[in-house]
Amino acid sequence: MSLNCNEINIILAELSLEGSFIQDVVQPGFDTLALYTYKNASPQTVLICTAHNACRIHSTKQKITRNDKPLRFMELLKSKIKGARIDSCIQLGLERIVVFTLSHGAEKLIMYVRLWSGASNVLLCDEDNIIIDAMFRRPAKNEITGKKFLLPASNVKKLQQEWPVRSFDEVQAEYDALHTDGTILSFNEKVDAWYSTHARVLSVDALRAQAEKWYLASKTKQEAALEKLKAKHAAFTHASQYKHQGDLILSYGHLINSTSSFIECEDYETGGIMRIAVNPQKTAQENAASYYEQYKKAQRGLAQLEHDIVLEEKQLEALNALHEKIIHEQNPVKIEQMLRYNTAPHQQKKKMHPGLGYAVDGWYILVGRDANENDELLRHHVRGNDMWLHVRDFPGGYVFIKNKSNKPIPPDILLDAANLAVYYSKARKAGKADLYYTHVKYLHRAKNSRKGLVLPTQEKNIFIKLDNARLNRLDAIRHEMEH
Repeated sequence: MSLNCNEINIILAELSLEGSFIQDVVQPGFDTLALYTYKNASPQTVLICTAHNACRIHSTKQKITRNDKPLRFMELLKSKIKGARIDSCIQLGLERIVVFTLSHGAEKLIMYVRLWSGASNVLLCDEDNIIIDAMFRRPAKNEITGKKFLLPASNVKKLQQEWPVRSFDEVQAEYDALHTDGTILSFNEKVDAWYSTHARVLSVDALRAQAEKWYLASKTKQEAALEKLKAKHAAFTHASQYKHQGDLILSYGHLINSTSSFIECEDYETGGIMRIAVNPQKTAQENAASYYEQYKKAQRGLAQLEHDIVLEEKQLEALNALHEKIIHEQNPVKIEQMLRYNTAPHQQKKKMHPGLGYAVDGWYILVGRDANENDELLRHHVRGNDMWLHVRDFPGGYVFIKNKSNKPIPPDILLDAANLAVYYSKARKAGKADLYYTHVKYLHRAKNSRKGLVLPTQEKNIFIKLDNARLNRLDAIRHEMEH
C-alpha cells in the first residue's frame, strides 16, 4: 500500500528539508531514487520510490544498492541538482504530489514527485514548469522533455479525515522486543522499517508479473521463428529432387522442342511418367544446369538452416533459463536489472566498441562493417601491435585481432579473422578473395581521401575460400556473447 496524503504530510514535516543541500543522487533501480542531503552538520538520506502499491517518500537508514551501470535519469539529476539547495518541500494540496523548489546557483528548478500507484513519476522542470526530463518518459501524457508539466486540478471534495494515518504499531513492538532503551520511533523510522520488509515483497511480485508477461511474449515469438525455420528446413530436404530432374533432362534432352514448356519422360527410379518444366529456348545441358544450380542452392540453404535452428534452440534455452533465474531471485533490484537489460531493444544495449566482436579461444576479433565503424575502431579501439586484415580489390570491413603480449597469432585465429574479412566485404558473393594483413602500426592514413581509408606497409598476403562451417561457429560464438 502506498503512502496516503496525510502520511506524506507527516513525513515531510519530520524530514524538514528546507535549507538542505543535495550532496548526491543515486538511482538503485528503475523506480527508486535516493537523495543524499545535508543540513546543519546532519546528513539525511531521502528515499523516493515510485513502485506500484509502494509509492512513498521518507528518510532511510537502509543501505542503498548502487546500480551496476549509471541510469539516464540519475545522470541528469546529478548534472542538474547535485549541490542544489532545497528552498522548499511541500505536498501539493492533498494530491500526493511532492514539490521540491531548488536553487542551483542562479538557476531555479522544480522537481515534482507524483506518488500515484500506476501513474507515479519524478519530473525535473525549470521555473516555468517546462520539463527538462522525467524518470518515466510518457509521450501520451506529454511527460517528455520540452513539454509543460500540467498540475492536476485540486479535488476540493477530498477531505483530510477520509485518509487515516497508519500507526505501524507492529514496527514499534518489534523494536521494543529487541531493545530496552524505551525509544519511541519517529513516523519516518516506522515507515522505513515497514517498507523495508513489505515493499520488497510488493516490488518483487510486480516485477515477476512484468517478467512473466515479457517471457510469454518472447517465448511465443521465438517458438514461432523456430517453427518457421523447421518448416523451411523440411521443404529443403527435398532438394535431391532438383538433381534427379536435371539428370532426367540430360537423359531425355531430345524431347525438348520449341512448342512446349515441359517434357514428359519415364522416371527410371519409379517407373512412372514425370513432367518436368523446361525452357524451350535453352539446350538440354542449359536446362539441366539450371536444376543443378537449384539443387546446390538448396543444399547450401539446408546447411545454413540447420545452423540457424541450433542457434534459435539455444536462444530458447537461454530464455527459459533466465525465466527460472528471475522466478527464484528475491532481490527486486537484481530482477529489475535483468529485465531492463533483456527487454531493451538490441540497438540500445551499451556496446564497448562499434561493429562486431568475437571472443575465440582467448583471442578477441573486432569487425568493422562500414567506413564509420572502420574509422572508429582504428581511432579508439586498436593499438599498434594489433593485427589488421582487409580484402584486396574489394570494398569491405576492417578486421582486427587484438594482440596478446609475446604470443603469436595461431593459424586458426588468423583463418577465422580472414573469413570474417571476406564475409563482410563485396567479395562475399564470389566466395573467395585475396587478403593482406599487417600490424596496425604499419597502417598510414591516405591523405585527402575518404573516411577510414588506410595504406598498409610490410603486409603479407593470404588467399581465402569462405568456410561456412567456420563462419557458423563464429556466428554461434557471437550469439552466445550477446545473449
